[in-house]
Amino acid sequence: MAGLLLLCAAAGLLLAAGGAIPPPEEAARMARFVLHNCDWGALATLSAQEGLRGHPFANIFSLSDGPPGLPGGSGVPYLYLTDLEISVQDLEINSNASLTVSLAQTPYCKKHGYDPQNPLCAHIIFCGTIVKVNDSEAGVAKKALFSRHPEMESWPKDHNWFFAKFDITNIWVLDYFGGLKIVTPEEYYSVKP
Repeated sequence: MAGLLLLCAAAGLLLAAGGAIPPPEEAARMARFVLHNCDWGALATLSAQEGLRGHPFANIFSLSDGPPGLPGGSGVPYLYLTDLEISVQDLEINSNASLTVSLAQTPYCKKHGYDPQNPLCAHIIFCGTIVKVNDSEAGVAKKALFSRHPEMESWPKDHNWFFAKFDITNIWVLDYFGGLKIVTPEEYYSVKP
């Protein structure tokens, strides 16, 4: 019975993690895999706040590149934002940001006994800018976000929420020993996750 429970749990972890993890030599696929399997990330901005102006400021944001599961998402990190949020106020002054997502938030790293700082607990660092999506892309962003974060639909309307995306310019992958791997946005978007 214990063996059957362990087998069911392992199958659940594989499904929860969106399928088998890509091998380390496929850095672009790894970046897509990690983003698709993460529901949130740490967004770092340059602060525009009094007393912190010009200093790095990291904050947690829910995100999604598409509904969970297979097939993988679009690769575009979508966010649901309001101008009332302090990081968004930073972005109004300087839209440059970095976004870090890690398999540490999935069952994968715990299952394998990997500390979040262990390179085998893959994490991806995206650099780029945050941009509001246009009306034609808003439906895609809404479906991506609300499928993973249904609570968002009930957030206060008077906060003037809007859909945005992280426009990726640089990607670094840390998923194995030996240092960061650089992936271009073209490589990233051209692979099937």
